[in-house]
Amino acid sequence: MAIEVGSVLEGKVTGITNFGAFVELDDGVTGLVHISEVADAYVRDIRDYLEEGQTVKVKVINVSNGKVGLSIKQVNSDGVRDFRASRRPGGRSRGGFEEKLSKFLKDSDERLASLRRNQDSKRGGRGTRRDFF
Repeated sequence: MAIEVGSVLEGKVTGITNFGAFVELDDGVTGLVHISEVADAYVRDIRDYLEEGQTVKVKVINVSNGKVGLSIKQVNSDGVRDFRASRRPGGRSRGGFEEKLSKFLKDSDERLASLRRNQDSKRGGRGTRRDFF
């Protein structure tokens, strides 16, 4: 079966990289789903949406020089969102906003305390001696 642009196929995710996921189609051909073609929303980490061994529906968006470009978001983004929601309680991002804010404030306070300790230990150093008159 020849792979044609615009056809919707089912395949299995065989590998995940920072820039996309490799999907093996039924006839043994492997194509790439670029990270920008995974979901409608901004995808920071593709592993939040896909995992190896997962079966996905893809649309063939280009074929050139033996390379097959695929898209998940052009087929049905609902399946991807369902998977992501099932990996996290309530479908929310890890930690939630309040937890991230709390962690940021704690780290910030620790850094400020460290800077203040370093400034206190430097007082009385170079430039404070005035016996040159």
